[in-house]
Amino acid sequence: MKRKKEQDGMVRVELKYCEHCGGLWVRETGAGVVYCDECRDKVADLPLRKKRSGRLTLPVAQPSLAERYRVVSDDEDGDMEAVGGVA
Repeated sequence: MKRKKEQDGMVRVELKYCEHCGGLWVRETGAGVVYCDECRDKVADLPLRKKRSGRLTLPVAQPSLAERYRVVSDDEDGDMEAVGGVA
């Protein structure tokens, strides 16, 4: 028994963009090709991407100016004394 697309002479296609140049082209449905004909040879000549290590590192922010120039007080309670005057 022949598949339906062979009987009808029809092939299903889908619109795809090239993942290298961004150009639009048409490919057979489910083909899995991600580069257009023009870019396929160019991409084949590119060196393979190096694998990243499985270890994740998080960025560390620099301390802010307020943290860098923090005022240290001798007052253990954190209370400020009035210098005089009426408040």
